[in-house]
Amino acid sequence: MSVELGDKVPAFDLPASLGRRVSAASLLGQFYVVYFYPKADTPGCTKEACGFEEALAALGHTGLTVIGISKDKITALEKFAEKYGLKFPLASDLDGQVVEAFGAWVEKSMYGRKYMGIDRSTFLIGKDGRIAQIWRNVKVPGHATAVIDAAKALG
Repeated sequence: MSVELGDKVPAFDLPASLGRRVSAASLLGQFYVVYFYPKADTPGCTKEACGFEEALAALGHTGLTVIGISKDKITALEKFAEKYGLKFPLASDLDGQVVEAFGAWVEKSMYGRKYMGIDRSTFLIGKDGRIAQIWRNVKVPGHATAVIDAAKALG
């Protein structure tokens, strides 16, 4: 299962860092970004999260919500957010239903071994609750800035 440009965003309601909850229903009517990452507090995921934090800070207060989603436990996400001063929500999708609904659960290969894992991917959601832009197989350097720029262009 995978979403395409113009599709309605899959429904989600997840626990997030700092005692928050994030849901598609509560964000309807505003632009927001959902990004999927493999594991909290690993080098690539840390660079990506810090990149989003820095890009949001550079914009000042725009009201754009960025949500990072992984299959990590909420306790791991809390530690990750605290360690790097991440103010945006990091959501826990333990059972992977949201990851799968967005098509971010994929077969990967490392050293000839195949396994299932999270594809580093990002989705810009429009005010109408539809997918406005998709980035798959994300390369971290410069990605957060590109996503924030795309959100600014829509808004």
